Amino acid sequence: MQLMDRNKALQITPFLRLGFRPFFFLGTLLALLAVPAWVMALSGHFDGWQPVGGWLAWHRHELLFGFGGAIVAGFLLTAVQTWTGVPGLSGNLLLGLVVVWVLARLSWLLGLPVGWVVLFNALFMPLVALQMARSVWPVRQVRNYPLVLVLMVLSLLELLVLYGVLQGDDGLQRQGVLGGLWSIGALMSIIGGRVIPFFTQRGLLRPTMVAPIAWLEQALLLGTLVIVLSFASGWALERNGFLGIIFLAMAAGHGVRMGRWHDAGLWRVPLLWSLHIAYGWFVLAFMASGLWYLGWLDNFSFAVHALTVGGMSGLILAMIARVTLGHTGRMLNPPKAMIWGFVIFNLSALFRVFGVELAYSFFLWLAALCWALSLLIYLLKYGPMLWQARVDGAPG
Repeated sequence: MQLMDRNKALQITPFLRLGFRPFFFLGTLLALLAVPAWVMALSGHFDGWQPVGGWLAWHRHELLFGFGGAIVAGFLLTAVQTWTGVPGLSGNLLLGLVVVWVLARLSWLLGLPVGWVVLFNALFMPLVALQMARSVWPVRQVRNYPLVLVLMVLSLLELLVLYGVLQGDDGLQRQGVLGGLWSIGALMSIIGGRVIPFFTQRGLLRPTMVAPIAWLEQALLLGTLVIVLSFASGWALERNGFLGIIFLAMAAGHGVRMGRWHDAGLWRVPLLWSLHIAYGWFVLAFMASGLWYLGWLDNFSFAVHALTVGGMSGLILAMIARVTLGHTGRMLNPPKAMIWGFVIFNLSALFRVFGVELAYSFFLWLAALCWALSLLIYLLKYGPMLWQARVDGAPG
């Protein structure tokens, strides 16, 4: 039976054998194009052309639910097969999900009737959540139920954003987008807590992995839930001291977590230091948010882009660079160009978070160029791996 399943899997075109292949490629391509397009729009290059809801609505939605949603889908729909033993989505069913994602992107950008925009965009994340539930529920894998819950929350927050676009309500859009960002933060917390110490231990050949502190893990998850609900309700759109304390406590908790994972040897391994630096941006985002809510930091954009560019996207690039190698049967040694890609990407984050305070337009363009170059390196070096069969001849 296993042989029949293997032969059947090998008959599927490699690009559709597992979710990481199409969604890592297409999600990265979207991000590569979307950030320069946004900066060009800000500079007045597209004055005669507006996507649905305007460029700001498009930028907010697509970088989170388009790019972030694609990578989350690709990672989870691939990893869940390893976690549960249940075959991952592949073939025509995976193609169908990819088509929904592509139609969501095109309908928004090309200004199709709003009904189609809402339909395609509102379908994608619930379909991913449904597939995850179909994988973890039959085997009663309780530890992965929170991932399904986060995907459902993301689906509801995307509906809030879409409703805000329909109503022309900037506040509703901000509630949904910021709530969605910290929902991705919750996923980063859950998945990062599993893979970063594990990858560090395996990559450095240490005898044991750093064990999590159970109460700290629970407290961080609860704290993130409070933050998500605060944004979704609109309560977090204004400064208040309570949230400032919550954010600073979360920064401290994630800092403890990061410190426990640290090993001096990781700085010799690009696939490790790229993960740890991204998590450091995540900690900085919590800290900056706390300072803003307490009135000690003037610009909330500092916190948002520390999270979105440095933390969320940095972790995405580090993870897809590793996962692509592992799931295509290769040794965990990234191409040399990708090491420079990690460096250039973190320069992009530095320019976007810190540089724009000095000279906004110049450093915004510089950040966009570094962002695009680092993602182009990934596509050029890893794209062929995603389109071709595994080098070891295994399915997947």
